Amino acid sequence: MKKSMSELGRLTREDYEAVSKLPLVMVLDNIRSQHNVGSVFRTSDAFRVASVCLCGITATPPNKEIQKSALGATDTVSWKYYESTLDALAELKAQGYVIIGIEQTHNSIDILDKSAWIKPGEKLAVVMGNEVFGASDEVLAECDRIVEIQQFGTKHSLNVSVCAGIVIWEICKWHFENKTIDL
Repeated sequence: MKKSMSELGRLTREDYEAVSKLPLVMVLDNIRSQHNVGSVFRTSDAFRVASVCLCGITATPPNKEIQKSALGATDTVSWKYYESTLDALAELKAQGYVIIGIEQTHNSIDILDKSAWIKPGEKLAVVMGNEVFGASDEVLAECDRIVEIQQFGTKHSLNVSVCAGIVIWEICKWHFENKTIDL
């Protein structure tokens, strides 16, 4: 027999608005796929990410294609659109966020070395770059830290929504392990 929402401990939309959020903002930098955008919203809802910044060519709600994978998460997760990713990053820095780029570079930090890129008391803004070109050099120059997910196959890239899910989970897990928030 299937369990009801209350039996599963799921929040109502009203309850979701009132509860504490993970001190994390996801920044989507020129994401082409509306399904990726919807998936990031859905994962952000699942782990109570504070908000999502949609930048450049990234589609915005309401949008039928985003909704296919978001399944209503665009109604619960706070979001804002920016014409320029650099404008979003400037605003986030002014609000005290540490900017984390997710990219493979010569000086990137392994995602598993969390003590090197997650510090107690910091609010993080994570930049997910374009599916084909990644984050631009200008955007990466604004990042305080750059993190890489090690990969061992022939393809050295992940789908944006898969990558975002891994990063969100690692940040959430760090907060649980360090008892910094009560979710």
